[in-house]
Amino acid sequence: MGTPDFAVPTLVALVEAGHEVACVYTQPPRPGGRRGKELTPSPVQREAERRGIAVRYPVSLRSVEAQEQFAALNADIAVVAAYGLILPQAVLDAPRHGCLNVHGSLLPRWRGAAPVQRAILAGDTETGVGIMRMERGLDTGPVLLEGRTPIDSKTAGELTDELARMGAGLMVRVLADLATFPEVPQPEAGVTYAHKIDKAEARIDWTRSAVEIERQVRAFNPAPGAFFELDGERCKVLAAEVAAGSGRPGTVLDDALTVACGDGALRLARLQRAGRPTMDAADLLRGWAIPPATVLA
Repeated sequence: MGTPDFAVPTLVALVEAGHEVACVYTQPPRPGGRRGKELTPSPVQREAERRGIAVRYPVSLRSVEAQEQFAALNADIAVVAAYGLILPQAVLDAPRHGCLNVHGSLLPRWRGAAPVQRAILAGDTETGVGIMRMERGLDTGPVLLEGRTPIDSKTAGELTDELARMGAGLMVRVLADLATFPEVPQPEAGVTYAHKIDKAEARIDWTRSAVEIERQVRAFNPAPGAFFELDGERCKVLAAEVAAGSGRPGTVLDDALTVACGDGALRLARLQRAGRPTMDAADLLRGWAIPPATVLA
């Protein structure tokens, strides 16, 4: 049960480990394509269909009919990775060995929808992925196995890919001998919630410190993309580095697109204008003059 790219490595790992995947559950196809009207299947649906696995994409699992259809699979276990739907108790209870989830954080820190982005935004030095038994609460279940990795200067995209691969490997290890992995209850101390990312959070507030904004750039790469506006045009910042300098927040300080922040300065390295490809700052400046003293909004 999964939907985005994060869940694909787990599906692939299950199949390649020899498990019989009775069915794949995923989110329904969404409008997409160049005109925004074509229905686009999820990454998990595409991978499942490529492998000849049956796919279901109910809008909800709350109806008796949907729950009966799920129970009729007579599954030994349900593996969940970023599915996107709440599992009612009847669904949690249906598989013989319950439901196990691949969660992209070191629980109980960053329960919820956006653990990778929130870890980067908070300046965490380390994160990881855990295999957790699902229960009624939001990511509250006991953890069977965990992997860790430093965050360093990774973007959310890079970190998500790393955790997806790590989580897939951990899930295969757990399923190989479920009885050997003790279920460790999460401690009550240290609980934080990774609330869903609001697109409004992506606008850069130049009054914040350069360190905070650099984290924001990495946390929102590739999506939704941290951005500023100039002359009514929105421009995404996909890479930046803390630099020396000071001035009125939002003011361009030099010809290398170094921008003053509330504390310190940030040199913008990779950017994307609306409707255009991503490019280095030097290339962008050849086609869009942003001279020193310009104030970015």
